[in-house]
Amino acid sequence: MLKGPIPPHVDPRKFADRAASLQGELQLSELKRLVEPLEDDKGVVRASFDFGRDEQRTVVIHSELDVEVTMICQRCLEPVVLPIHSECDYAVVNEGSSSEHLPKGYDVLEVGEDPLDLLALVEEELLLALPIVPLHDIEICQPPAGPDEPEPSEDEVTRSNPFSVLAQLKRDPNV
Repeated sequence: MLKGPIPPHVDPRKFADRAASLQGELQLSELKRLVEPLEDDKGVVRASFDFGRDEQRTVVIHSELDVEVTMICQRCLEPVVLPIHSECDYAVVNEGSSSEHLPKGYDVLEVGEDPLDLLALVEEELLLALPIVPLHDIEICQPPAGPDEPEPSEDEVTRSNPFSVLAQLKRDPNV
C-alpha cells in the first residue's frame, strides 16, 4: 500500500500486476472543473484506489473518494456543507476494444498506451456524485420569505366557477 500524495498519472496494468493500493489526499483546489459549482475550493479529497485482476484476468480498479464541499442551499440560499462519497469499480480495457465480455457491475475505463490520468478520474467521479439540488435538512432551513400574498379582491370571491353549470348537468338524470 502506497500512502502519500496521489500521483497524477499511473499505469493501471503495472499496478494491477503488483496488486497495488494507493491512499492519499488531494487538495480540492487542484480539481478546477469540480470547484466551479462549489461555493469555495477549500477542502481535501481523501482517495483510495485498489488495483488488481479479476477471475478473467481483467485489470480492475476499486476507488473510494470522500470530501466535504460547500454549496449554496437552493431552499434558503445560504451555504451548506455536504459530505460527498463515491465508490466505483472499473474494468480497464484497451481503447477501441469490446467491453461486452465484462461481468456486470464494472464501469468500463478505456486506457490506451498513455498512463491513466488519475486526477481526471477523481474529478469526474466527484462531479457525478454532487447533488443536483443542494439542500440543508428541512429542520435546519426554510425557504426565504417572499412578498406577502395579497388577499383576494371581492370580485374574485364573488365570481362563480364557469364549470359549475357542467356539475349541474352531470347531476341531472334527464341529460
